[in-house]
Amino acid sequence: MIKKIFIEIPTWLGDAIMTTPAIENIIKEYPNAEVILLGSYVSTQALGKIPNISKVIVDNTKKKGNRYINLFKIAKSVGKVDLAISFRRSFSSKLMMFFISSKKKFNYKRLEKKEIHQVLRYNDFINYSLNLKNKAGNLKLYFKPFKYSKPTLGINPGATYGSAKRWYPKEFAKVAINMAKTHDIVIFGGPGEKDIANDIEKELKENRIDNYKNLAGETTIPSLIEKIAGLDLFITNDSGPMHVAASYKVKTIAIFGPTKFTETNQWNNPNETIITKNLECAPCMKRVCPLKHHNCMKEIIAEDVLLRINEIK
Repeated sequence: MIKKIFIEIPTWLGDAIMTTPAIENIIKEYPNAEVILLGSYVSTQALGKIPNISKVIVDNTKKKGNRYINLFKIAKSVGKVDLAISFRRSFSSKLMMFFISSKKKFNYKRLEKKEIHQVLRYNDFINYSLNLKNKAGNLKLYFKPFKYSKPTLGINPGATYGSAKRWYPKEFAKVAINMAKTHDIVIFGGPGEKDIANDIEKELKENRIDNYKNLAGETTIPSLIEKIAGLDLFITNDSGPMHVAASYKVKTIAIFGPTKFTETNQWNNPNETIITKNLECAPCMKRVCPLKHHNCMKEIIAEDVLLRINEIK
């Protein structure tokens, strides 16, 4: 009888959200089980409202003291469970799982060599580990969408992974200036992305656009999710917020340069439009352009995005 389940989720927001179809299938199989969730502050803030979760543990093991001792302490604080699952592949995760008290333990493995979506990788791992045959459903977050008073366009110019994934602030601004005739504008971003957001805000001010809000560094994870969920349109780089929008099937323009959209685009969002130049050097999967020209993003211009927006209206 599975009464208590331990689940470790990925550190990054987008990766954590892409585990939700697999987690929903675990809960579907063991509907009465309590779930103990471990992850980064960001990922647990996003997934911590899943109904079956009885306890959330934030992984702060890197912050103070010996990390490996801290991992041991986390494992012991979990107590005895009937099933332990980690969606991470790192050495630290495997070490922590070694100390978890559970007869059934499963560490994430990439089972398929060919290129498939990351959601399917996570779900296949659960099916393989638990001998199930569940299909991957929709991404699932448990927050109510914010209600805007007017049609609203959200723009997300950041991408935590690295500069290579970021489209240019001036191009984002050109789109926002054009769209401000019909939509209010909201600029999103994390604490480390304020400079990019401020560059866009500067362009808006210079063009006398005042129906905007710059929320970069100002939102909690729950409020970020709620505000993205309520948008009429979202323009974003390949990033965690892109997967938030997918969870609520928000109409999205997703800009891809150095990453594989076949593996990390929005899952099950019929309202997604992908813009990419499909250059020979892409996808390089690098944090910074190794060729120093960044053409995969430079060749995408505001007119490309506006054209696609007009097509999907």
